[in-house]
Amino acid sequence: MKKVYFIGAGPGDPELITLKGARIIREADVVIYTGSLVNPEVMRSVKEGCAVYDSSGMTLEEVTGLMITSVSRGKTVARVHTGDPGIYGAICEQINILQAHGLDFEIVPGVSSFVAAAASLKKEYTVPGVSQTVILTRVEGRTPVPEEQRLGELSVHKGSMAIFLSVHMIEKVVEELLCGYGEDAPVAVVQKASWPEEKIITGTLGNIAQKIKDVGIDRTALILVGDFLGEHDHRSRLYDKTFSHGYRKGSGPDSEPDEMGPEAR
Repeated sequence: MKKVYFIGAGPGDPELITLKGARIIREADVVIYTGSLVNPEVMRSVKEGCAVYDSSGMTLEEVTGLMITSVSRGKTVARVHTGDPGIYGAICEQINILQAHGLDFEIVPGVSSFVAAAASLKKEYTVPGVSQTVILTRVEGRTPVPEEQRLGELSVHKGSMAIFLSVHMIEKVVEELLCGYGEDAPVAVVQKASWPEEKIITGTLGNIAQKIKDVGIDRTALILVGDFLGEHDHRSRLYDKTFSHGYRKGSGPDSEPDEMGPEAR
């Protein structure tokens, strides 16, 4: 029996899909993609005779019904999501239905917009001495957020934060973040990261809401906040000549091999 592949198409640039994801799309008999978000260039490689469906106007039952029917007829289905399907991809509900019907499936990860946004900004989320924590979250809208996971609660950790699906509520985002980060905290809003029409707006929690209003950004944008956005000269221990790890002997006082190996930071 054939199966369903959930594929992360990447943030927008068609070259940012994985080799495996691109191959499965080329070989699939049926492709169902989120047309409102996935770059249509990704779909240009489908084989002749492949049935292509835009799921932006379909319901969950219509999407999964198409998957079930296609697989039962011996067809391979590529279900193509933007970014990485495991992050706000709404795949759990699709998987539950496939499992209830005893259908096989596989998830092919993709490049998420939050890493594409950092690449566009030329920043690292995990700067030594600044932040070693990355929080992926969203503000509460029509989809509820558990009380202990509200932005105000998360902001007290002052980690590097990437906020999805929330730019249309930028004032609410700012209000909830202020208690933890303060109004001088650096912020960047990246719209359509890696697309040709990408936009980057930078500022602070004190002025970002007005800047976003001025340029009219209200969708398909990621809000990044945290000190990682600033300028830093902190160095990790990974390449420090005085630091030893499992692959290199250091020359300094901290030169005993580290059992964590070369990833020690």
